[in-house]
Amino acid sequence: MPSPVQNKKSVFRQLISHRLGLFGIIWVFVCFIIAILGYVITPDNSPLANRINLQAAFLKPMSKVMLYNPRPENDNRVSSFSKIIFGNPQTANYKVYNRREDKADSFYLWYDKADAASFLVAEGLQSQDSKTSHHSFTYYLGSDNYGRDVFSRLLLGTRISLSVGFIAVLISLIMGVSLGLIAGYYGKWADKLIMWLASVIWSLPTLLLVLAISFAIGKGFWQIFVAIGLSSWVELTRVVRGEVISIKEKEYIKAAKLLGVRDFSILFRHILPNVAGSVIVICAANFASAILLEAGLSFLGLGVKPPTPSWGIMINDYYGFILLGKAYLALVPGFAIMMLVVSLNFIGIALRDVLSK
Repeated sequence: MPSPVQNKKSVFRQLISHRLGLFGIIWVFVCFIIAILGYVITPDNSPLANRINLQAAFLKPMSKVMLYNPRPENDNRVSSFSKIIFGNPQTANYKVYNRREDKADSFYLWYDKADAASFLVAEGLQSQDSKTSHHSFTYYLGSDNYGRDVFSRLLLGTRISLSVGFIAVLISLIMGVSLGLIAGYYGKWADKLIMWLASVIWSLPTLLLVLAISFAIGKGFWQIFVAIGLSSWVELTRVVRGEVISIKEKEYIKAAKLLGVRDFSILFRHILPNVAGSVIVICAANFASAILLEAGLSFLGLGVKPPTPSWGIMINDYYGFILLGKAYLALVPGFAIMMLVVSLNFIGIALRDVLSK
């Protein structure tokens, strides 16, 4: 009989051999790495990638500018760890300088080091013998109406989406599995009470339920994530309850009861491992649903608040430019949402196919 470790390896090998599953795993892994690195890889590492410069508004993708940093005295007071997690607040002091205004299609031009240094000296921004305090900055996806780097905000938006997914799945996992185990194993009044509560929650529109919970616990960054998690446990509870009702009639469960094994041990050592497959598949679906719900709430202005770089907020800010020749501003975050949600659904499909064999 193969060991549990061997079974896990076999499931993982089948999962990565599944084409849809492999694509989903790769894309989610890439998003996870982007979320972890955060400000380390964003071109604009100011807090929330919110460096505003109206002179740089609506730059085309791949535009390059020259930035000059006055290097304030308190620049070293921010720790390296703080810069990685929260960004570098001193980068907000950068200024964009334009040398030529006679080229309408490219308002900001790229300068080599010698040209940039002579420009700074000519403008009185640095002395002839001082070290250069400038560098180039590339707007890979252009800039928005505030001059903010769209690419940096897109990368940081990955943190928001994955955070809401993890928090929602964790809350729904704890509540759904616990209530499902209790309802299915003990039955009677516990089952009736839990299923009545699940039916009430199930009958309410998810959006209205999230809004009600968020108003009850307070509006904020983490509160909206918790509200989404508290609204997504019902399906997990119903599925776990149904499987527990079937499993508890098995002979090995009855034998464990006769031997005096405690209910807690039966539930978490003998029953829960047998429902883990269904739980994992539902969690993958809940992860995708939580990301879509957060994006929808942020689009409506009911989720995280600006200037937080949420993909839903970006779509809300930029959808008006679709008819003004800047459609990519809204399409890029929409495409990011689509790819992450589709990848999570691919993982769920692959898990369903693998675990049903």
